[in-house]
Amino acid sequence: MQHAGILAHSVPGAALCFGHFCETAMAELGEHEHPDVTMDCIAMGRSMPAWEDGDHDAVRAVLASSAARLAAAGCDFFVCPDNTAHLALERDGADLALPGLHIAEAVARHAAAAGYRRVGILGTRWTMEADLYPRVLAAHGISAGVPDAASRDRIQELTFGELTHGLFTDAARAEFVAVIRGLEAAGCEAVALVCTEFPLLVSPAQSPIPTLESTTLAAEAAVGVALGRDPLPTWRGGPPDGAAA
Repeated sequence: MQHAGILAHSVPGAALCFGHFCETAMAELGEHEHPDVTMDCIAMGRSMPAWEDGDHDAVRAVLASSAARLAAAGCDFFVCPDNTAHLALERDGADLALPGLHIAEAVARHAAAAGYRRVGILGTRWTMEADLYPRVLAAHGISAGVPDAASRDRIQELTFGELTHGLFTDAARAEFVAVIRGLEAAGCEAVALVCTEFPLLVSPAQSPIPTLESTTLAAEAAVGVALGRDPLPTWRGGPPDGAAA
């Protein structure tokens, strides 16, 4: 088995990825059994000024430090459960110390297998306004839909004002569901919850259309690699060039 690393960025989502990785592996291997897994988390506060300034290179440097510490801990590969972090990880720069799975590729492969032709994107404003998901989904023959500008701003406000602090309210849930209904009206057959905290707020039963939970899909992809079913990834940051598998 391979030693998995979790490159954490925000706390609630990283904890969800860690738990789902272990639970998924135990379902296959038996009670209390799972591949070795190490999580490294540099406080997101170190990166927030750079995010606000649009300085993705500075964010990448912080994340690269985490990848180096995971490599030093003996990990064979990493998975990062933070979608927005991939905007920084995709920047040109020195190779990361470990190869990693690309979260958007895990989502796109699942969406393609399910037969979806149009998927809504619900994440931070930075992720929703980037070409990250439209580009990766398009490579699998899937179009992407995003909420309108006002909705994107409100989601950003709720994400960093409440969700990243572990606050999940019925009022916020109702607002998210309304946005998802708007995506459904725009022809989306499913919605990709591509921020690590969103599955903690909106469950599949509460969403008007099927959900694609990027955090759990990434964790399941990591289990496949750790158990040897899938090959080690080759992506070490920068433009993925199809090598994110």
